[in-house]
Amino acid sequence: MSAALTFTTGRRTDGTMVLAAAGEIDMSNAEDFSAALAEAGDDAFVVDLTGVEYIDSAGLAAIFPYVERVHLVARPLLAPVLTIAGLDDLTTVEDG
Repeated sequence: MSAALTFTTGRRTDGTMVLAAAGEIDMSNAEDFSAALAEAGDDAFVVDLTGVEYIDSAGLAAIFPYVERVHLVARPLLAPVLTIAGLDDLTTVEDG
């Protein structure tokens, strides 16, 4: 059974919005993840994936429409998946 996906939002000290996800992102909840990304607004924002234990291709696909304005933060365990998907070539991926 997969870990439930939860979201929290906040702001960095510079005012940048942060969307933090926790749990597993897969085809069963990728639409929820996509909706949360869409609600982040039109400005640049951070997606904190340090609480994500697993992400599949459906979850990765949800990120691609936002690569021009998203900054990803991921645990070292998840970073290779983002690299293989090519996200590190399209946006900033930071170790978290």
